[in-house]
Amino acid sequence: MKRQFALISKRVSDVLSVFLNVSVRQSDHTRLSRYIIALNQKKSSEDIIAEAADCLKHILGYRVFAFVIKTEKGLEVWLDPKAYKDTLEPLFMEDFEISRIQEISYTNQGFQGGMPRKNVSMKSLVSYDLFEEHCRAKIYMLPKTIITDYHEELVNIILKSTGVAISRQRKIEQLTNAAAVDPLTGCYNRRELEKHLQRCISSAERNRRNLSIFMFDIDHFKRVNDTYGHQAGDTVLKEITRLVQQNIRTEDILARFGGEEFLVVLPGTGRHEAMEMADRLRQKISTKWIKTQEGHIRITASFGVAAYKPRTDMAQLVKSADTMLYKAKLAGRNLVMPGLIKICTKATSGT
Repeated sequence: MKRQFALISKRVSDVLSVFLNVSVRQSDHTRLSRYIIALNQKKSSEDIIAEAADCLKHILGYRVFAFVIKTEKGLEVWLDPKAYKDTLEPLFMEDFEISRIQEISYTNQGFQGGMPRKNVSMKSLVSYDLFEEHCRAKIYMLPKTIITDYHEELVNIILKSTGVAISRQRKIEQLTNAAAVDPLTGCYNRRELEKHLQRCISSAERNRRNLSIFMFDIDHFKRVNDTYGHQAGDTVLKEITRLVQQNIRTEDILARFGGEEFLVVLPGTGRHEAMEMADRLRQKISTKWIKTQEGHIRITASFGVAAYKPRTDMAQLVKSADTMLYKAKLAGRNLVMPGLIKICTKATSGT
């Protein structure tokens, strides 16, 4: 009798287990469907990754530590929490076969919302690759439980959906950037500059913050084209753009204003600080030898600085910088206008 009761209990338990398992899976797939719909409605890579992280966390209990996308310039990394940056960087470099930390840029640290309460072991970290058009990526996660075939099935569905959404978004971003970027130098074109500058002026007015710009022009650029050819001239423009981009802040905006003339927007920056930055760039440009197919070329540049004043519009601000640039050229080129005033004091000996 006891044996029959035990067999019946086992059968009931097995049936309930199957029923509950089916029920749980149906619930998981229902939630998963909602997440995938939401994922494909996101309008930025950051929002797509955040939605995928949320999905993995709530359905499987996986904590996403990093999402890494390979780009032409290196790696874009979403990292959470940022305290694990030093631990994970060597792993990123090995997995994506890059040799310099400078090739890694952190797009948005802490995208999932802060530090875990307990210390975690990186030994439990798992990673999955994503290969889609316009998207070569890898996601690094920490599971709370043992990974089962069912977990693998769900993870693959989530990651496939994420890869498709990211790929689509990257393609949209590339098309958008193509319309905003100067094809030769890779910096913003004049039309896009006007959008950014107008936004910065509105922010400076609203928040009562400093804002400065400087315009610079390569001295005697026509002579470069006439002497070395237009291909060498293009190389000069690209190298100078790269030098400036490397020596301004992340929040600063560099744009090609026209021909060999460029403009840099400096949010939160006063006039004197902008003059100092312009002069540092002037010195770096004047000492740089640019390698071209026609030989090494050395050039100089002239700078005009202007600071935003309340109720000044964009046209007036740009005109002020252009006027200062014109004065720098009249004064002999390879100068910044207004110029920095250096006050020298002579020590007098006591009698």
